[in-house]
Amino acid sequence: MSLKKKIYYWSPFLVRIATPSAVVNSAYAMQKFSKLNHCSIINFFGEFNIFKEELMKKEINTINYFKSSILKILPKYGKIPSRFSFIVIFILSFFPLKKLISKEKPDYLIIHLITSLPLLLLLIFNFETKFVLRISGLPKIGFFRKLLWRLALKKIYIITCPTKNTLEYIKNFNFINSNNVKLLYDPIIEVNKISKKKRITDKKISFNNKEYYFSAGRLTKQKNFLFLCKCFKLIVDKDPSQILVIAGEGENKSQIMQYIRKNNLKKNIVLTGHLDNIYYHMCRSKAFILSSLWEDPGFVIIEAAFCRVPIFSSDCDSGPKELIRDNINGILFKSNNIENFLIKFDEFIKLEKNSNKLLLNNLKMSKKFTLFNHYLNFEKILNDV
Repeated sequence: MSLKKKIYYWSPFLVRIATPSAVVNSAYAMQKFSKLNHCSIINFFGEFNIFKEELMKKEINTINYFKSSILKILPKYGKIPSRFSFIVIFILSFFPLKKLISKEKPDYLIIHLITSLPLLLLLIFNFETKFVLRISGLPKIGFFRKLLWRLALKKIYIITCPTKNTLEYIKNFNFINSNNVKLLYDPIIEVNKISKKKRITDKKISFNNKEYYFSAGRLTKQKNFLFLCKCFKLIVDKDPSQILVIAGEGENKSQIMQYIRKNNLKKNIVLTGHLDNIYYHMCRSKAFILSSLWEDPGFVIIEAAFCRVPIFSSDCDSGPKELIRDNINGILFKSNNIENFLIKFDEFIKLEKNSNKLLLNNLKMSKKFTLFNHYLNFEKILNDV
């Protein structure tokens, strides 16, 4: 009888982003579709406590060390404060993580965020565990990361990338064995969960049956919502009936709210804050708009595709440019270009009127990102090396 494979996930985070959800989905998929896998998520600072109910329901084990109160006092926003927090996490986790790997000897350690710590441990110590580096977003290769990667990746078991563009980017580094770099789509679409949620009425927020465009994400520089608001102001100038709904929280919220107030756009641009269930509002929107400066791959456009919502997206690297094709399954505009946004938006409005084929193509695209597809491909990657 075959012994179970122990798969551990390392992905500490300060604020809720897409990657931790992918970690939960990956652990669930690997455990659900194979009785030979037993998955655990390392929850050092209680960061995964926000998924507590979901983790219990899906029977995913968490490995807990410190009280979540430590995480609450660490600064989360801003480049320098968040870097300080990462250093604190690095220092406090160094020996506990080393001890955990040495004692428990998981078959695989999947590392997502703050990867410098497990990579440094891999460089210094010899473990029986196979380390899998899961690239989350297009990484900037500074001096320290380049030096660490050059040394540590000689001992890495495999590197996986969420898009083809990132795959080619990583393969181009001459210190990385290109044979060890594999494409692995994120587990974004949990079919039953989304299908159920999009039917659940959100009684807290209502738009009085008015038509609206929808966007969602953290209110940060990356998501470029201030740019989107500036573009939408020009649309409203021509047609005051147009409405844009933006769901999310983040450090740029006050800046965006100030712009809305200054330009008398309160009736046209609505900030809902964080929504536990974006699918209900997404499914009822005229279209989903993504204004990001970069994505890899862009969870919300894949969710919108699965919800059969027309997509209007920036052509940023890596996901949108790779996943969306003009007049095939959406429309792309030049990233951060107001003039092109307006030109392409006019094209998009005409396309909306005959969008059945577009929505079908989008649905086909989104199925690459189901939990079952992730399991099949990840299992194959782990077994083929």
